[in-house]
Amino acid sequence: MSWKRNESEQPRGYHHGNLKEALVRAALGLIGEKGPNGFTFAEAARMAGVSPAAPYRHYRDRDELLADVAARGFAAFEAALARAWDNGRPDAETAFHRLGRAYLAFAHDEPAFYSAMFEAGVALDASPELRAAADRAFLQLRQAAETLIAGLPQGKRPPALMMALHIWAMSHGVAALFGRADAGRRPLPMSAADLLEAGMLIYLKGLGLPPEPPA
Repeated sequence: MSWKRNESEQPRGYHHGNLKEALVRAALGLIGEKGPNGFTFAEAARMAGVSPAAPYRHYRDRDELLADVAARGFAAFEAALARAWDNGRPDAETAFHRLGRAYLAFAHDEPAFYSAMFEAGVALDASPELRAAADRAFLQLRQAAETLIAGLPQGKRPPALMMALHIWAMSHGVAALFGRADAGRRPLPMSAADLLEAGMLIYLKGLGLPPEPPA
Protein backbone atom coordinates (compact mmCIF):
# COMPACT_ATOMS: atom_id res chain seq x y z
CA MET A 1 0.00 0.00 0.00
CA SER A 2 1.42 3.35 -1.00
CA TRP A 3 1.36 6.22 1.51
CA LYS A 4 2.01 8.73 -1.22
CA ARG A 5 -0.97 11.04 -1.48
CA ASN A 6 -2.67 10.87 -4.84
CA GLU A 7 -2.23 14.10 -6.84
CA SER A 8 -5.98 14.29 -7.39
CA GLU A 9 -6.41 14.58 -3.62
CA GLN A 10 -4.25 17.71 -3.31
CA PRO A 11 -6.23 20.71 -2.13
CA ARG A 12 -7.88 22.50 -5.02
CA GLY A 13 -6.06 25.68 -6.06
CA TYR A 14 -2.68 24.68 -4.65
CA HIS A 15 -1.08 23.90 -8.01
CA HIS A 16 -3.22 25.98 -10.35
CA GLY A 17 -0.78 28.90 -10.35
CA ASN A 18 -3.42 31.42 -9.32
CA LEU A 19 -3.35 31.02 -5.57
CA LYS A 20 -3.30 34.76 -4.89
CA GLU A 21 -6.50 35.33 -6.84
CA ALA A 22 -8.13 32.36 -5.13
CA LEU A 23 -7.29 33.81 -1.72
CA VAL A 24 -8.71 37.21 -2.67
CA ARG A 25 -11.94 35.57 -3.83
CA ALA A 26 -12.06 33.53 -0.64
CA ALA A 27 -11.55 36.64 1.48
CA LEU A 28 -14.34 38.45 -0.34
CA GLY A 29 -16.67 35.53 0.26
CA LEU A 30 -15.82 35.41 3.96
CA ILE A 31 -16.19 39.18 4.32
CA GLY A 32 -19.64 38.93 2.83
CA GLU A 33 -20.52 36.11 5.19
CA LYS A 34 -18.79 37.14 8.43
CA GLY A 35 -17.56 40.70 8.01
CA PRO A 36 -13.96 41.83 7.52
CA ASN A 37 -12.89 40.89 11.04
CA GLY A 38 -14.90 37.71 11.43
CA PHE A 39 -12.60 35.16 9.81
CA THR A 40 -9.10 33.82 10.20
CA PHE A 41 -6.25 33.36 7.75
CA ALA A 42 -6.74 29.60 8.02
CA GLU A 43 -10.40 29.95 7.05
CA ALA A 44 -9.42 31.92 3.95
CA ALA A 45 -6.99 29.13 3.04
CA ARG A 46 -9.66 26.48 3.59
CA MET A 47 -12.20 28.35 1.44
CA ALA A 48 -9.56 28.73 -1.29
CA GLY A 49 -9.02 24.98 -1.12
CA VAL A 50 -5.39 25.04 0.02
CA SER A 51 -3.44 24.08 3.10
CA PRO A 52 -3.13 26.55 6.01
CA ALA A 53 0.53 27.13 5.08
CA ALA A 54 -0.10 27.92 1.41
CA PRO A 55 -1.26 31.57 1.82
CA TYR A 56 2.12 32.48 3.29
CA ARG A 57 3.52 32.16 -0.21
CA HIS A 58 1.86 35.50 -0.99
CA TYR A 59 0.76 37.16 2.27
CA ARG A 60 2.43 37.67 5.62
CA ASP A 61 -0.87 37.40 7.50
CA ARG A 62 -4.60 38.08 7.28
CA ASP A 63 -4.10 41.84 7.51
CA GLU A 64 -1.87 41.83 4.44
CA LEU A 65 -4.51 39.84 2.57
CA LEU A 66 -7.16 42.37 3.64
CA ALA A 67 -4.91 45.23 2.53
CA ASP A 68 -4.67 43.66 -0.92
CA VAL A 69 -8.45 43.19 -1.07
CA ALA A 70 -8.96 46.82 -0.03
CA ALA A 71 -6.46 48.06 -2.64
CA ARG A 72 -8.28 46.13 -5.35
CA GLY A 73 -11.56 47.54 -4.09
CA PHE A 74 -10.27 51.12 -4.26
CA ALA A 75 -8.98 50.51 -7.79
CA ALA A 76 -12.42 49.32 -8.91
CA PHE A 77 -14.02 52.19 -6.98
CA GLU A 78 -11.81 54.73 -8.73
CA ALA A 79 -12.71 53.27 -12.12
CA ALA A 80 -16.44 53.46 -11.34
CA LEU A 81 -16.19 57.06 -10.14
CA ALA A 82 -14.07 58.08 -13.13
CA ARG A 83 -16.62 56.61 -15.55
CA ALA A 84 -19.42 58.43 -13.79
CA TRP A 85 -17.61 61.78 -13.63
CA ASP A 86 -16.53 61.49 -17.28
CA ASN A 87 -14.41 64.64 -17.05
CA GLY A 88 -17.43 66.69 -16.03
CA ARG A 89 -19.44 66.08 -19.21
CA PRO A 90 -21.90 67.31 -20.33
CA ASP A 91 -21.73 69.81 -17.47
CA ALA A 92 -20.23 69.76 -14.00
CA GLU A 93 -23.50 69.61 -12.05
CA THR A 94 -24.95 66.72 -14.08
CA ALA A 95 -21.68 64.80 -13.82
CA PHE A 96 -21.48 65.54 -10.10
CA HIS A 97 -24.86 63.97 -9.34
CA ARG A 98 -23.92 61.02 -11.55
CA LEU A 99 -20.79 60.64 -9.43
CA GLY A 100 -22.89 60.44 -6.27
CA ARG A 101 -25.08 57.72 -7.75
CA ALA A 102 -21.98 55.77 -8.76
CA TYR A 103 -20.64 56.03 -5.19
CA LEU A 104 -23.84 54.52 -3.79
CA ALA A 105 -24.02 51.89 -6.52
CA PHE A 106 -20.54 50.64 -5.71
CA ALA A 107 -21.33 50.41 -1.98
CA HIS A 108 -24.49 48.47 -2.79
CA ASP A 109 -23.15 46.23 -5.54
CA GLU A 110 -19.72 45.50 -4.02
CA PRO A 111 -20.41 45.28 -0.28
CA ALA A 112 -17.46 42.99 0.44
CA PHE A 113 -14.98 45.29 -1.28
CA TYR A 114 -16.57 48.33 0.35
CA SER A 115 -16.36 46.69 3.77
CA ALA A 116 -12.69 45.80 3.27
CA MET A 117 -11.99 49.39 2.20
CA PHE A 118 -13.77 51.19 5.02
CA GLU A 119 -14.61 48.75 7.84
CA ALA A 120 -11.67 46.37 8.14
CA GLY A 121 -9.51 48.79 10.10
CA VAL A 122 -6.57 48.30 7.75
CA ALA A 123 -4.32 51.38 7.73
CA LEU A 124 -3.98 53.02 4.33
CA ASP A 125 -0.22 52.89 4.76
CA ALA A 126 -0.31 49.12 5.18
CA SER A 127 1.03 48.98 1.63
CA PRO A 128 2.06 51.51 -1.01
CA GLU A 129 -0.49 49.98 -3.37
CA LEU A 130 -3.34 50.53 -0.92
CA ARG A 131 -2.35 54.14 -0.23
CA ALA A 132 -2.02 54.93 -3.93
CA ALA A 133 -5.33 53.29 -4.86
CA ALA A 134 -7.20 55.10 -2.06
CA ASP A 135 -5.66 58.44 -3.03
CA ARG A 136 -6.61 57.99 -6.68
CA ALA A 137 -10.21 57.24 -5.73
CA PHE A 138 -10.44 60.33 -3.51
CA LEU A 139 -8.92 62.39 -6.31
CA GLN A 140 -12.08 61.81 -8.34
CA LEU A 141 -14.09 63.62 -5.65
CA ARG A 142 -11.53 66.39 -5.38
CA GLN A 143 -11.49 66.97 -9.13
CA ALA A 144 -15.28 67.22 -9.10
CA ALA A 145 -15.12 69.77 -6.28
CA GLU A 146 -12.47 71.83 -8.10
CA THR A 147 -14.53 71.87 -11.28
CA LEU A 148 -17.70 72.93 -9.48
CA ILE A 149 -16.16 75.77 -7.48
CA ALA A 150 -14.33 77.10 -10.54
CA GLY A 151 -17.66 78.64 -11.55
CA LEU A 152 -17.85 80.76 -8.40
CA PRO A 153 -16.41 84.26 -8.05
CA GLN A 154 -12.77 84.17 -6.94
CA GLY A 155 -13.46 85.44 -3.44
CA LYS A 156 -16.30 82.99 -2.77
CA ARG A 157 -14.61 79.72 -3.60
CA PRO A 158 -14.36 77.27 -0.69
CA PRO A 159 -11.20 75.17 -0.34
CA ALA A 160 -11.47 72.27 -2.77
CA LEU A 161 -10.13 69.77 -0.22
CA MET A 162 -12.72 70.83 2.37
CA MET A 163 -15.52 70.53 -0.16
CA ALA A 164 -14.28 67.11 -1.33
CA LEU A 165 -14.23 65.90 2.28
CA HIS A 166 -17.78 67.16 2.81
CA ILE A 167 -18.92 65.37 -0.35
CA TRP A 168 -17.18 62.19 0.77
CA ALA A 169 -18.64 62.33 4.28
CA MET A 170 -22.19 62.80 3.00
CA SER A 171 -21.86 60.09 0.35
CA HIS A 172 -20.30 57.64 2.78
CA GLY A 173 -22.92 58.36 5.43
CA VAL A 174 -25.83 57.70 3.08
CA ALA A 175 -24.10 54.58 1.74
CA ALA A 176 -23.43 53.22 5.23
CA LEU A 177 -26.90 53.89 6.62
CA PHE A 178 -29.21 53.41 3.67
CA GLY A 179 -27.34 52.07 0.65
CA ARG A 180 -26.03 48.75 1.91
CA ALA A 181 -26.93 45.47 0.27
CA ASP A 182 -27.38 43.66 3.59
CA ALA A 183 -29.60 43.60 6.66
CA GLY A 184 -27.65 46.48 8.21
CA ARG A 185 -29.31 49.12 6.04
CA ARG A 186 -31.94 51.40 7.58
CA PRO A 187 -35.44 51.67 6.11
CA LEU A 188 -36.02 54.80 4.06
CA PRO A 189 -39.17 56.17 2.38
CA MET A 190 -37.09 57.13 -0.69
CA SER A 191 -34.13 55.72 -2.52
CA ALA A 192 -30.64 56.28 -1.13
CA ALA A 193 -29.73 58.01 -4.41
CA ASP A 194 -32.65 60.46 -4.05
CA LEU A 195 -31.64 61.20 -0.46
CA LEU A 196 -28.04 61.88 -1.43
CA GLU A 197 -29.03 64.06 -4.37
CA ALA A 198 -31.38 66.13 -2.20
CA GLY A 199 -28.66 66.61 0.41
CA MET A 200 -26.11 67.58 -2.23
CA LEU A 201 -28.49 70.09 -3.81
CA ILE A 202 -28.94 71.80 -0.44
CA TYR A 203 -25.18 71.76 0.13
CA LEU A 204 -24.38 73.18 -3.30
CA LYS A 205 -27.05 75.85 -2.96
CA GLY A 206 -25.49 76.92 0.34
CA LEU A 207 -22.20 77.41 -1.49
CA GLY A 208 -23.88 79.39 -4.21
CA LEU A 209 -23.77 76.58 -6.74
CA PRO A 210 -24.87 76.47 -9.40
CA PRO A 211 -24.36 80.22 -9.83
CA GLU A 212 -27.51 82.26 -10.30
CA PRO A 213 -28.05 83.13 -13.98
CA PRO A 214 -27.54 86.80 -14.83
CA ALA A 215 -30.65 88.98 -14.66
